[in-house]
Amino acid sequence: MTRALLVVDVQNDFCEGGSLAVGGGASVAAAITTFARDHRDDYAAIVASRDWHRAGHSNGGHFDTWPVHCVAGTDGAAYHPSFDPSVATAHVVKGMGVPAYSMFDGVLADGSGRRLSPHKTVAQLLADLEADRVDIVGIATDYCVLRTALDAAAQGLATRVIVELTAAVAPDTRAAALEQLAAAGVEALPA
Repeated sequence: MTRALLVVDVQNDFCEGGSLAVGGGASVAAAITTFARDHRDDYAAIVASRDWHRAGHSNGGHFDTWPVHCVAGTDGAAYHPSFDPSVATAHVVKGMGVPAYSMFDGVLADGSGRRLSPHKTVAQLLADLEADRVDIVGIATDYCVLRTALDAAAQGLATRVIVELTAAVAPDTRAAALEQLAAAGVEALPA
């Protein structure tokens, strides 16, 4: 059995001071870095995703629903300084012109956000590693972490969300997300 750690959207725009800030995002970023360093040997891969939206574009209506955030190449799209991207063995960008909440909607990229060629998805990376289990952490519990976990479970991966290493938009949507995850067979774990 092979396990991977999926780190979802630990970016400046999703942390305090960002355009779509989530309370506790900065502390979660730091805690994820510590956890990844301490548990590096437990994972075949540590994959970090980022929203990577196009500037001057509605991104498939995404910016009609949400404030402009995580525009490719801007400080808002950068990893939060409390998250050390060197702990990641792979990087993913998503939402390039379309709404994308799940890490599984993105493609592998280098650390600067430039898409790798040929384009490869997280699902392909996990299959190459023969990973059958994933742990998921990041921002936001009730949106991108939720969608990533649901997609992982739908692909037959044994899926766990380490809840203490996530930050949510709101308590009520967090609770609803955790219920939805449980109904899909996703395990919620403490750190």
